[in-house]
Amino acid sequence: MKPFLIRWFCTTIAVAVAVKLTGMQAEGVGALIGTALFLGIINAFIRPVLLLLSLPFILITLGFFILVVNALMLWFAGGIVPGFHVGGFWNAFFGSIIVSIVSWALSAVFKDSDGKYQILTHHGQIKQVQGKVIE
Repeated sequence: MKPFLIRWFCTTIAVAVAVKLTGMQAEGVGALIGTALFLGIINAFIRPVLLLLSLPFILITLGFFILVVNALMLWFAGGIVPGFHVGGFWNAFFGSIIVSIVSWALSAVFKDSDGKYQILTHHGQIKQVQGKVIE
């Protein structure tokens, strides 16, 4: 639960920074918190499907189209979350870049359970499996 809350906090701060630097608007802290939660949910469930469907475009553009998918997710959040408004596609595009950079930088600040500084998306645990090989 703690890693989820830390990611949520980092995303909330990142969205707040993006609102300050771009033309997006948030009517309060609640809108920022709600947007960060909604972005986490759609990035977990909808974004992988969109990335899979847009794989040919991603390959042709050498990964640049991923930025477009991220912008669409942020633009979608602006249309759904009350109190959070995105002015247009380009605001969402530059805002999604800012959210990505700031959330990555903030997540790098937090320590892992063993006291080491690690990016939170890195899973350093290796699970051992016991069993027999059937030939």
